[in-house]
Amino acid sequence: MTVVAYALAVVLNLFIVYIGVGFLRRPYRAAAGYGVPATQDRAYLEIKGIRDATFGVAGLAVLFFAGAHAGAWFMLAVTLAPLGDTVIVLRHGGTKAVAFGIHFATAVVMLVSAGLLFAV
Repeated sequence: MTVVAYALAVVLNLFIVYIGVGFLRRPYRAAAGYGVPATQDRAYLEIKGIRDATFGVAGLAVLFFAGAHAGAWFMLAVTLAPLGDTVIVLRHGGTKAVAFGIHFATAVVMLVSAGLLFAV
């Protein structure tokens, strides 16, 4: 179970780094994938990119330097981000499929990851 717990946490953190870099490289395309297309305010899209990349790098650092339990608390805390993203997509005209199929599902997987890390 230890390998699964660490592997899932690492994959989630690397994936959010990937999402963050996507928002920095192609912010409008990434915004469409997020569920709320944007036509302006590139700075805010880049802020999201930095936020996501930072969460991923911080999560990896916590996991590797502070251990599984600290990583679990980190994953639990940052689950607020995809839960908030779910609400944002719904409030701004995005589809329920994207809100729940991407953002809410991500929050659920993050909670599973936190649970596995707590069990290590």
